[in-house]
Amino acid sequence: MERRKFVSATALGGAALGAAAAALPKPAIAQSMPEVKWRMPSSFPKSLPTLYGSAELLANRVAALTDGKFKITPFAAGEIVPALQVLDAVQNGTVELGQTAPYYYVGKDPTFAFGSTVPFGFNARQQQAWILQGGGLELMNELLKEYNCNGRFAGNTGAQMGGWFRKEIKTPDDIKGLKFRIAGLAGQIIAKMGGVPQQIGGGDIYPALEKGTIDAAEWVGPFDDERLGFNKVAKYYYYPGWWEGNAQLWVIANLDKYAELPAQYKAALDTACFEVNTWTQAKYDAENPPALRRLVANGTELRPFSREIMQAAYKASFEVYDEIAAKNPKFKKVYESWKAFREDQFLWFRVSEYTYENFVYQQAAAEARSK
Repeated sequence: MERRKFVSATALGGAALGAAAAALPKPAIAQSMPEVKWRMPSSFPKSLPTLYGSAELLANRVAALTDGKFKITPFAAGEIVPALQVLDAVQNGTVELGQTAPYYYVGKDPTFAFGSTVPFGFNARQQQAWILQGGGLELMNELLKEYNCNGRFAGNTGAQMGGWFRKEIKTPDDIKGLKFRIAGLAGQIIAKMGGVPQQIGGGDIYPALEKGTIDAAEWVGPFDDERLGFNKVAKYYYYPGWWEGNAQLWVIANLDKYAELPAQYKAALDTACFEVNTWTQAKYDAENPPALRRLVANGTELRPFSREIMQAAYKASFEVYDEIAAKNPKFKKVYESWKAFREDQFLWFRVSEYTYENFVYQQAAAEARSK
């Protein structure tokens, strides 16, 4: 056969095969998969394109991975469930799924804090290492099972800022009497230092700060804080957020509803959560630097917490953990796992990460000053 005829025949054959393949019915397994529609309230407002945006991304990815058969509809805080009642809604079956931060529920059990973060704890990488490789996932799901839920991590903010203050905070005495919006176990630390902690959903912080109902508020970092407008009602922006070396978000499912899901849908949910986890951290790391520059350029006064405050907070933190562990067996079990893993992580990071980062950041700062 001449080459031209061979090529033409091959091309025609390929086209015919393609047409035939397109005409073939989809595999029986795809046809038999049920259509499932779940609702997923979030603890975060729509004005935050990373936190709430990650809920939208999750829904889109699950739909794509299941050929549109498993549809999750996200709802912003307050649309069907208040920001701090997502766990309750999932537990009682009002909704099937929820996006939230476990440390919002320390009032139910302080052990929940370990799922997100505790003061002077892990950074984002260490937190996820503990969850995935150190037994943290199993320990947190033991706790969630008591609330008829299970969970998987889905997004981390990285290290956070220390928040917005209407006046300067220079010594531990300045914490006394301070009405401070702060989440998780950090509220108990602030209380031990003489402050008055307030747990308020993200969408309600600005009016509380503006009206003087609170004196200070922490949220996440420059990108979110700028969008929520805190710089308009508080002048001083402190760092670091010693209570949040990371903040891990979770997606929790009602156990009964989860048990009804096909295995492929469970896998799709897990896969989407992993993707969202990576995306969220990357977006914050990309967006926070320019946002911080804008805030400072517009008059925000950046302040570090004094070493005196940091040392007092560190001491108070571990006193609180020991006090809770002495009377809460569940907390003690998770705390011991967390503490042992933290010791190893801190040793390794001091050898590797810290020595590298300390040098290059100092070099970069010196180069910036010399310009």
